[in-house]
Amino acid sequence: MNEQQGVRPTERMTYRDSTYSIVSKVAYLIGVPKRIFENQHEPPQLEIFQQLENDKNARIIRHLCIIRTAIERNFKYINDKMRTEYKTILSLPQFVPADSIGQLSADNVSFIRKWNTKLPAHIIEINRIISDRINNCKHLFPLWLNWKYIRELFIMPNGLCEKGTQEAAAVYYEHILLYPYQMYIHWSPSDQGNILFNDKRFVSLLYRWHNDEFTEYNKVSDAGSYIKDSIYDFIDDSRKVVIVVDCENSDPYKLSATLRRLNSTYTEKITSIILFDDIHTASAWSSLEKFTSVSVEHILIERIKQNKSLVDIRLTARACQEYYENNVDSFIIVSSDSDYWGLISSLPKAQFLVMIEHNKCGPDMKAALANSGIFYCYLDDFYSGDSEELKTNALLQEMRDYMEKAVQLNAIDMLNDALRSTRIEMTSAERQQFYDKYIKTLQLSINDDGKVSLVIKVK
Repeated sequence: MNEQQGVRPTERMTYRDSTYSIVSKVAYLIGVPKRIFENQHEPPQLEIFQQLENDKNARIIRHLCIIRTAIERNFKYINDKMRTEYKTILSLPQFVPADSIGQLSADNVSFIRKWNTKLPAHIIEINRIISDRINNCKHLFPLWLNWKYIRELFIMPNGLCEKGTQEAAAVYYEHILLYPYQMYIHWSPSDQGNILFNDKRFVSLLYRWHNDEFTEYNKVSDAGSYIKDSIYDFIDDSRKVVIVVDCENSDPYKLSATLRRLNSTYTEKITSIILFDDIHTASAWSSLEKFTSVSVEHILIERIKQNKSLVDIRLTARACQEYYENNVDSFIIVSSDSDYWGLISSLPKAQFLVMIEHNKCGPDMKAALANSGIFYCYLDDFYSGDSEELKTNALLQEMRDYMEKAVQLNAIDMLNDALRSTRIEMTSAERQQFYDKYIKTLQLSINDDGKVSLVIKVK
């Protein structure tokens, strides 16, 4: 594997355990050949190629980029044919892929105009269409990734004028071997190996190019095979496994991400997840069961004293009950609190695995676990780049609850009050017409300070 295909050996450890979804999507959109996706030794994933093939917006950008790269790569030959032999783009399939032109036509997109008699004019039109349409692909990428940085890869600088296309072509042709799979993108080419080596490396570079720093590596990397295999071995060695969760000292989004990244063959062997929740914890815990196939029992624990939580006591008591009454021999404890050492020491014949978070668990607790031969791992190490659904679900539910408390408006009562105040009489038919025309079409207006008001549309 050469430098362009991979990365320098010194960087391999830095970028290990990465995901490949972002680089696969970028590779598809910039037009990397399908054979690269089909090669199991290359980073882009065939599964994502097949997924994006069904997305019209992604297809359009891909084939526009393929044609743009083909023109840039063969500009001199195509230009000579057009000038001396009066050829058109359509009659030069050896230089400009006919399949891509055909696919664009099938998707009702054409960059060929009657007045495009010069080759640069075709590039300008392609640049215009890409610029107009690239935002249609924003939904393919997660919210945490800066879309502006991704978008710029597709926008040729000064690409709507002939001089800009010539300058871009000159840079591309001079450094063609440095471009990812030799496909055109907008960047400052330098010898950095394959920038699409994996998500961790690509996103780090992408932010660096914009004088920014990407630090949320758990969104572009996953726990290594050692960690996962240790969890699988723990489950395999158990008769009955239950996950007990201290919701006060755990993150629902990280736990959800962890469960999703584990092989379903093993998670199906987990009897249940028992959530021990306090009224002051994140509301997202109530949505966790929608994002896992494991049975979830959610126990909300009231406080006797407002400054004293009973979560740890209830969790310990229930774990002992599961052990003695329900024949549970193995527990996965999700908590970064040291209070559960008492539970572990009180059930010496039970097996324990502990899931903690980097910034919440102290060295003494980790040392005690290690000295007792109890395996622990970090929730933070599991890939969390696809946690948006749970986060969005939690946010929307909170906003619905807020609106229900804050907004107490009945539209029928409002109309009746207005009729009384104005002393206007309407027949039932008139009332219904007025209601349909003005009240059912009420719209929300939000100003820059976030203040919300209802607006009546009057034509």
